Amino acid sequence: MLNISIGSDHAGFQLKSFLIEKNSSSYIFSDIGPFDSQSVDYPEYAHAVAKDVLENKADFGVLICGSANGVAITANKHKGIRAAIAWLPELAALARQHNDANIICIPARFIDEENAQEILNVFLNTNFEGGRHQNRVNKIDCL
Repeated sequence: MLNISIGSDHAGFQLKSFLIEKNSSSYIFSDIGPFDSQSVDYPEYAHAVAKDVLENKADFGVLICGSANGVAITANKHKGIRAAIAWLPELAALARQHNDANIICIPARFIDEENAQEILNVFLNTNFEGGRHQNRVNKIDCL
């Protein structure tokens, strides 16, 4: 079973809780928080999820905030993280196939639970294609 580190901000708390509950028999989740819908600072959770992925404590990461922009920007500050925003399953598939994304960022204020579920499943069950994409992925991190 895949190990998934998952975190959100207050806007993504409900969707995060839904995804954990819905998928707990298929994946092992490490819930980074928050644990209620009180206002929080999203960078704390994005950094924690990125760290879990980089330290191989998680196979993949999931970050959820209102627009997904803040968590994606924060996670991508970590060398070796490729965090992609997806609001459609097709974007989640391309993030894995072409960019070898290791964190999916979901915009809670713009999608429903059913769409989030499909995005998660597609992301976690799509492989990196390698080939011509590998050379491009190798050029992502700054020196």
